[in-house]
Amino acid sequence: MYYFLLTLLIIDGLLLAVVVLLQAGQGGGLASLGGGAPEKVLGGRQATTLLHQLSWVFGGGLMALSLLLSLVSSNRTAGLSDVQRQLRQQTAPTPTAPLNTAPPATQQTPPQTAPQPAPPPGPAKTP
Repeated sequence: MYYFLLTLLIIDGLLLAVVVLLQAGQGGGLASLGGGAPEKVLGGRQATTLLHQLSWVFGGGLMALSLLLSLVSSNRTAGLSDVQRQLRQQTAPTPTAPLNTAPPATQQTPPQTAPQPAPPPGPAKTP
């Protein structure tokens, strides 16, 4: 959703730039004020053209998309600053090892004794 809105915002901004650049200027500027008539200062009432209406539509769309995009991006955690990440790490509970409630398994092995040497071969002694 974020990338879709971002794409729409970029396209809307480009279209707004094209529409504004295609419009004819009001002419004169500050150099032609001379007498200071209010119509010259504020610009006279002109006929509303299609480009004028499109500039209002694209300008409003740019504002609405910017607001919507800021609301959508506030839910994302990718845009956190370093300070915000550190604060989240400090306030997050630290994971602890699970308690082992079962008794430890011990293996009982019989004690090992050293092997007895075999008796030497030969005649058996009798008393």
